[in-house]
Amino acid sequence: MIKILTLSKENLENNKSYWLEQGLQVPSFDIEQVSAITKEEPTWLHFGAGNIFRAFPALSLQNLLNNGKYNKGIIACETFDEEIIEKAFTPYDNLTTAVILKYNGDVEISIVASIVESLVLSKNKNRLEQIFANPSLQIVSFTITEKGYATKDNHGKTLPWVLEDQKGEPTNAKTAVGLTTYLLLKRFNENGTPLALVSMDNCANNGDLLKGAIHTMATSWLNAGHVNRDFLEYLQKSVSYPISMIDKITPGPSNDVADILQKVGFKDTTITKTGKNTVVSPFVNAEETGYLVIEDIFPNGRPPLEQAGIIFSDRSAVENIEKMKVGACLNPLHTIIAIFGCLLGYTAVSQAMKDKALVKLIEEAGYREALPHVPDPGIINPQEFIKEVLTVRFPNPFIPDTPQRIATDTSLKIPVRFGEVLKTMEKKGQDLSELKAIPFFVAGWFRYLTKINDAGVPFELSPDPMLQELVPIFAQYKMGEKIGFDKKTKDLLKSKAIFGVDLEQAGLAKKIEQYFNEMISEAGAVRVALDNF
Repeated sequence: MIKILTLSKENLENNKSYWLEQGLQVPSFDIEQVSAITKEEPTWLHFGAGNIFRAFPALSLQNLLNNGKYNKGIIACETFDEEIIEKAFTPYDNLTTAVILKYNGDVEISIVASIVESLVLSKNKNRLEQIFANPSLQIVSFTITEKGYATKDNHGKTLPWVLEDQKGEPTNAKTAVGLTTYLLLKRFNENGTPLALVSMDNCANNGDLLKGAIHTMATSWLNAGHVNRDFLEYLQKSVSYPISMIDKITPGPSNDVADILQKVGFKDTTITKTGKNTVVSPFVNAEETGYLVIEDIFPNGRPPLEQAGIIFSDRSAVENIEKMKVGACLNPLHTIIAIFGCLLGYTAVSQAMKDKALVKLIEEAGYREALPHVPDPGIINPQEFIKEVLTVRFPNPFIPDTPQRIATDTSLKIPVRFGEVLKTMEKKGQDLSELKAIPFFVAGWFRYLTKINDAGVPFELSPDPMLQELVPIFAQYKMGEKIGFDKKTKDLLKSKAIFGVDLEQAGLAKKIEQYFNEMISEAGAVRVALDNF
């Protein structure tokens, strides 16, 4: 008889033997004891209560707790979409069901109890102040997406929500960066104990982006007379901003995974949306493979996370791993699949990976155009990494990932995922006009921005902060009407902010225009262009 399992500490305690009989991995530590110790002397606070946080850092710490090698959990805080806490944390005693979907079809289900407290700014500001003022705090980590660190738009204008924090009193800060800067001010005034701020977001030099955003906010407050220069010196000398590389494919919660959990007896499998359109659930699903490499500068100490599989190294090694992954072996290939997958109507990455022509394109982009221009980090072998990506990770039919999800914020991703390789080639004096896959991708992105798929049917673009600016540029290009690129399109090709280099100066503009004309010539033209690539 299948028991009804609810995601609560009480049910976990009362039915632990049944959970174990079903092959579930449950906490082997005293949850209440870890929670009490953590709340008294917190060491790790995390901003951004999303899926990858629950499926990776929180699960890694759980393994450390299970092995008896550490005795404190994580405190999570959400500043952007507070409904995440209300819908996915509070009702379930901060427990998470983590479902790891392996390439061979095996499923590993773990009950994650390492998150001992969940907070939101509107209700828990005093608690956040207490945590930051406690000298025991060692790490404040972030998964707030690349947008969370942005202070200006693509035209160099300060973003309105950032400007509001900069002009207001520090105590009224509402953005993640503004709030963190204010809380650092409280720590500085209380005891000035050192601290590590660790961005775990999937963007180049993430720690530097975080540092720049924090210092920009603090400088604006200095100019307004809200803080003194000693505080800025504290931020510079006593606060570290390690860079990191995180890699774990973690799609939104899947109905198929909910079905798997229901068969075991789980009641809590509801997938819902917040008012800000965040898809949330008490469970997360992710692939088995995962890498988290962090620059090892923690001025107030850190948990022994290397014993849970997290890699710590020097800055050079982390930079090289990040360049390898983000600029060659995974992220650009993901983006190519996303754009062409949307155009061709694919609704799963694993489905797109059965398209031989699309695989040929990403192999050209990865192996031949990008990989030669990124460093070998030594810690991870690039050839083995990209092979695993293309033969195991992307084709995994059990990972419910979609091109539509990956296409989100493409305009923000291009400078890193493609631009860094282009800039490297330019610095070496190499001929960029010889490239094929990268300009083919750019043409595909332009074709995507027409909002007409390869079948000639309108489709919805994934969210992107530049859509309001980009979509009108490509609205004029109609299927079957061959017209040359106008001035706005040509100006876009020159944008170093988006592409890293001036694509016209690099000799790629004509090639991109030619590819684009081929792809928009008629229904099915993207398919033909891809097959002929």
